[in-house]
Amino acid sequence: ALRFARLLTDPGLRTSPLARPSPRAPARLANFRPARSRTQSATRAMSGSTVVRKVSGLQFPFQTPDPFLFAVYHNDEYPAGDEQMRAPRRGNGADFDPNAPYRMYHGDRVPGFPQHPHRGFETVTATMRGIVDHTDSLGNAGRYGHGDVQWMTAGSGIVHGEMFPLVHADTPNHLRLFQIWLNLPSRKKMTDPAFVMHWAPDVQTARAGDGDVEVVVWAGSLFGAKGQPPPPDSWAADPANDVGIYFLTAKPGSSASLPPADGGAATNRTMYFFEGDGVVVGGRVVSSKSAIELDASQACEIAVPSSASTDTLLLVLQGKPIGEPVAQHGPFVMNTRLEIQQAFEDYQKTRFGGWPWPKDAMTFPKDKGRFALVNGVEEPGPGGVAGLRGHRTEL
Repeated sequence: ALRFARLLTDPGLRTSPLARPSPRAPARLANFRPARSRTQSATRAMSGSTVVRKVSGLQFPFQTPDPFLFAVYHNDEYPAGDEQMRAPRRGNGADFDPNAPYRMYHGDRVPGFPQHPHRGFETVTATMRGIVDHTDSLGNAGRYGHGDVQWMTAGSGIVHGEMFPLVHADTPNHLRLFQIWLNLPSRKKMTDPAFVMHWAPDVQTARAGDGDVEVVVWAGSLFGAKGQPPPPDSWAADPANDVGIYFLTAKPGSSASLPPADGGAATNRTMYFFEGDGVVVGGRVVSSKSAIELDASQACEIAVPSSASTDTLLLVLQGKPIGEPVAQHGPFVMNTRLEIQQAFEDYQKTRFGGWPWPKDAMTFPKDKGRFALVNGVEEPGPGGVAGLRGHRTEL
């Protein structure tokens, strides 16, 4: 009963904050302006337009444009685990303290999110560091991380768990990942659930500008790199919808130009500055964590001052809007309140197929390598993680 009551307000990974807010940028950033040619200046003066439509303080979860529902950045400095992959302290059932080095979320001794349901949208979990153990009500499972991307279509309903086992007993277990919710149009809300895994060696990257801007393409295409195929009923499965999810790491002194979106002004595009001293976007100095709404029909110049003390991290979300009403309550996203009520009733009656695993907070053996179990077939993932088994070397 307690778990079901929590569903009224808890959407799983949705509410996790940044680990620690970084300090404001040094004052010297305010005086930085990227070089601009006379032609660029004259063109801008004549047109009177700007690629930057709006800059807003970054919210948690990140504010997102249609077709996205939200994005959240996990940055947890987990310490070494014990033999059962547990943290030194116990969670309180809802541990989201943004000022702590790490959070237990809804986990007890293993951090993470024990089984919880979803309906009506998709989750894209894109990892940079750390390990995630996935289980769901269809019997699918996986262990992934260190650059792997898991894409799950909840569709008509699925229950899944996402735990963060501390697999290393002799070193810290730093976790960094994004979870992004992508909406489904009404005609696809009740599609069959689906699950795909994209291993890190298959996730394409590119170098932009002077080569000091690294771009990881989790969806769409950019600078010659292309995202791996999404599930078949995803809004992103149709190239005409111009969905892109890009992660940029820009070194001090670097610059690059984000090209116009294929969909032009019909595409929504937002850039998120979430780590670093500051960045100049479309000629506008951004010195605190921000959501930057862009005109996707224009190229956008990005520059990091050479005086920056660390890399600047940016996320770009883009896509043509679905343009339908959104009714959301906790883990369910539909088009009307009646459909939300029906989702709760269906979950109470069916549990979306039930939970086939022995524990609500399911984890796998400590030394088990990365893998994906889909429709009863287990695929081994890449190696390259100390202490975990794997069948190939990570690129």
